[in-house]
Amino acid sequence: MHAVAITGPLPVSDPECFVDVDLPIPEPGPHDLLVEVQAVSVNPIDIKLRKEAGTLSHPRVLGFDAASVVRAAGSEVNGFSVGDEVWHSGNRDRPGTYSQFTLVDSRIVSKRPPSLSIAEAASLPLTALTSWEALIDHIRLGTPEERSNKAFLMIGGAGGVGSAAIQLARAITSGPVVATSSRPESAQWCQDMGATGIINHREPLAPQVNDFGITGFDGILSAYTPPASTLAEIIAPFGHLVMIDGTDSFDLMAFKSKSLTVTSESMFSRPQFATPDVAEQGRALASIADLVEKRQIRPTMTRHIEGLTAQHVREATAAVESGAMIGKVVITL
Repeated sequence: MHAVAITGPLPVSDPECFVDVDLPIPEPGPHDLLVEVQAVSVNPIDIKLRKEAGTLSHPRVLGFDAASVVRAAGSEVNGFSVGDEVWHSGNRDRPGTYSQFTLVDSRIVSKRPPSLSIAEAASLPLTALTSWEALIDHIRLGTPEERSNKAFLMIGGAGGVGSAAIQLARAITSGPVVATSSRPESAQWCQDMGATGIINHREPLAPQVNDFGITGFDGILSAYTPPASTLAEIIAPFGHLVMIDGTDSFDLMAFKSKSLTVTSESMFSRPQFATPDVAEQGRALASIADLVEKRQIRPTMTRHIEGLTAQHVREATAAVESGAMIGKVVITL
């Protein structure tokens, strides 16, 4: 089968950053689905893992989002049949989706929303799952069945996670849903996603929050975490901060007086460590598909490239790595 792989931590400017390779089609384990990949999207985790790759003994296939078709199933698989159209993210410890075929644990898969195109479906799984775990599992902002009136802030609203989180927040709370951006085009995108207010993260946050009449956010999801002292000013007592970026240091003492909670979120935790509740990820994806069908979440694809080749993956990766990407870039096979 054809795949696109890395051979080491080469910069995206290097023409050999990604290579086209031919690999055997893998055999599914008991809980696995063998899927034929139809579309993939590029995420910051792909960039992180490439840069941290070190010396590799063999090419490594990245990619953690896909719209696919089931071609075979393991002996312990339930709820899926050959020919099912599915969507999924994956496990960072397994070969990824930049390939014609891949294996994915059936418990972290769901049927994809029939209203979406193949490319549109590939834009959502990883970012929507990250948002679901952050807003529903950690912050407890609300649920689709029981909405709250809590206030929510998304720091970095125009990226993939921000785009999904704004929409999910609007579906589970009637309270203010505010996003940060620093450019007119990203601010407009956040509003298109449903943000009720926009603040500039390049300027002091507290005065802008006060201008909206918000005394404190019940939950904050941060893609680019500012200093703890800055966040402590704008989060409500007993509030919850969820970070998806890596930070070398964070002053937890700044949060003590308000009894705040901090979570570092990775949607790979359940599949990577085979937690007892790993199937929650498949159920979450099914719930997200339902929200898509109800028109409460829309796809976040803003760029579409046809053909899975090393050159196209490098082109898509460069767009994400630039830091100026709004929404998601998708490659169809």
